[in-house]
Amino acid sequence: MSTGVLEFRKTTREEPNPQTTPPSSLARFLPFIAPYRWQFTASIVLALIATLTGLAIPLVMQQVIDGPIAASNFAGVWWPAALVLFLGTVDALGIWARRSLVAGPSSQFEISARAAVFDKLQRLSVSAHEGWESGQLLSRAIADLSSLRRFVAFIGPFLLVNAVTLVVGLGVLFVQSWQLGTILAVTAVPLVIVCARFEALYRVVARDAQDQAGDVTTTVEESVQGIRVLKAFGRSAHLGHRFIREAATLRGTEMKKVRYLAILWTLIVGIPPVGIGAMLAYGAYAIVEGTMTVGMLVAAMAIVAFLLWPIESFGFLLAELNNARTAADRYWEIMDTPETITDPVRPVPVPRNPRGVLEFHDVGFAFPDASPLLRGVDFRVDPGEIVALVGVTGSGKTAVTNLVPRLYDVTSGSITIDGIDIATVALSDLRSTVSVAFEDPVLFSASVRENIALGRPGASDADIDQALDIACAREFVERLPWGLSTRIGEQGMSLSGGQRQRLALARAVLGTPRILVLDDPLSALDVHTEAVVHDNLRRVLTHSTTLLVAHRPSTAALADRVLHLENGTIVEQGPHERLLATSSKYRYVMGSIDD
Repeated sequence: MSTGVLEFRKTTREEPNPQTTPPSSLARFLPFIAPYRWQFTASIVLALIATLTGLAIPLVMQQVIDGPIAASNFAGVWWPAALVLFLGTVDALGIWARRSLVAGPSSQFEISARAAVFDKLQRLSVSAHEGWESGQLLSRAIADLSSLRRFVAFIGPFLLVNAVTLVVGLGVLFVQSWQLGTILAVTAVPLVIVCARFEALYRVVARDAQDQAGDVTTTVEESVQGIRVLKAFGRSAHLGHRFIREAATLRGTEMKKVRYLAILWTLIVGIPPVGIGAMLAYGAYAIVEGTMTVGMLVAAMAIVAFLLWPIESFGFLLAELNNARTAADRYWEIMDTPETITDPVRPVPVPRNPRGVLEFHDVGFAFPDASPLLRGVDFRVDPGEIVALVGVTGSGKTAVTNLVPRLYDVTSGSITIDGIDIATVALSDLRSTVSVAFEDPVLFSASVRENIALGRPGASDADIDQALDIACAREFVERLPWGLSTRIGEQGMSLSGGQRQRLALARAVLGTPRILVLDDPLSALDVHTEAVVHDNLRRVLTHSTTLLVAHRPSTAALADRVLHLENGTIVEQGPHERLLATSSKYRYVMGSIDD
């Protein structure tokens, strides 16, 4: 069972320079924001203008109280009132303009960052994906980026705007009365201490909550995708208990966040009134002593009231800042993961019409920190030849098929096509030359046509029909409600296992690929259908180089030559019939598989 803790590998290709400090995870998003820097800058300037305009209103009130009102001159109130109306209008227009400026760029930032992480996930090796839970990746690509969009659009700018507002407001108070300013400044000291402590505690619990949300997402996804298995084994309740347990853990972490926020808000809201009381007491004393006017005290209290929202909002802003920082950390953990399977610096061009001679030269393969799966594998497959891989579970058959399209890279030796090392060829060229069908077919929530033409988006319906004929899938596809345009459900769960395998096979043979790799793609077919598909494959693959994994004698009989693997090495090879007649090991493997 997952512990909810992800361990990512080292995230840099080079050793860090101890003389330099790496930028914060949030600062690393500046390139995404750079195209819209003027919009974001203008929005911050407008927010400052709007906020500081509101700060000017108490000063106008002071002039009205100490001027026309003190002198009982009602006519003198009109111009200050008009000025207050103007300042309020500027404040409102500034808020509207700021939102208008930032809405589009912040959404585009989210789209660009999400596209970048999606592209990164596509470039990462299969082994990197196997080390992560899908729910964790989903939460990083969706929920975390939504949090970052809020930070870019609102949280970040208003942390700056509120800080400037507090500094300017405190400065105005000091100009009005240094005594009132000092009282407010002294009140702010415990708030600063509280906020610093809160930031340290909240960041840890925010990371825990986001990781645990990824665990819950993984459990939900697995329960939906594996619904048939869960129902068949009566284990829905088991996964339900697991979901409740993980959700309860997440709830506990979220409640801890709430407790931290409650303490912070209590102190942020509770401490300023103490300062306000002290300011009122001193102001009343100063008015009696004649060192302060009524208008000055009213203006000072209005300024303090105006500053209460920036002060109180710091609790919310700091919480969101920590959420955004944690989201950024999680985002860059993906983006910094090394890409182990990449295009060569100077790729070797592939001939327009490659012959398709596939050769393994003393190939070895092992996963990191694991025993070798393949050792010294040597063989050649010529155009038009069908070679089958046979062996017990764990003998290395699937590893061989995964190495041809570079889903994994060899750890020793080399693989060549027409004498060209596949490691020197651009991945796009290699994977357009090699077509693959796996034992466990993967279909997407799209139309039948889109699923079959996945590797050749421009394929015509005639080409697709031919591929369906080869895979004996045309008849059942025509019975679907909208034929090729029928949208199949996620993972193709609306189809039977044999139907999914035949669609995957049709996708592999579409356009008669130069090199075809089949990892036991007929295991779910009945004997009669398998025989028809075998005949079709023999007829159309006369020019294709075919490497297939055989788990049944009938599949091995399709091949011109069989390679028998044992513990990652080829122990014998030859035609299926000859191996059956001469090798007791081979007969044992065929018998155990056939059962």
